[in-house]
Amino acid sequence: MKKKILFVCLGNICRSPAAEGIMRHMADNRRLSHLFEIDSCGIGPWHVGELPDARMRQHAFRHGYRLTHHARQIVPEDFSRFDHIFVMDRNNYQALSKIAPDRKALEKVEIIAQYLTHHPHVKEVPDPYYGGEDDFEYAIELLEDACAEIIERTSITN
Repeated sequence: MKKKILFVCLGNICRSPAAEGIMRHMADNRRLSHLFEIDSCGIGPWHVGELPDARMRQHAFRHGYRLTHHARQIVPEDFSRFDHIFVMDRNNYQALSKIAPDRKALEKVEIIAQYLTHHPHVKEVPDPYYGGEDDFEYAIELLEDACAEIIERTSITN
């Protein structure tokens, strides 16, 4: 049975589509794609239908990831559809705690930084949108770390 994973950030154009692309790539490379259903979305509607931010696509491409997801906003059905919902920061968590239909749904929501193994001191993946080149690289580095651990933990349980 597939593990259904949803990545969430504010607008679904930087961190969450990067996490989705990284996770897909890692699962493909490990021949584990059959174990996962992977998607991403944003809390707000600002970028619905858009591709990820061009800067994030460029940085992801340098690492071998293709980001082709079109932004969408989270919907109530996502809480029942997905097994794991990973948010990028505490603000994302707070936003989802206000729209989760019940406590059981909110229990699926985790801050992705809890899966960092090479960056144990980091508590959230910062939004690179208003930053520079290094901020996009850092976000990818953190997401690679977390996604590798998510694959490790979730593929073991299948």
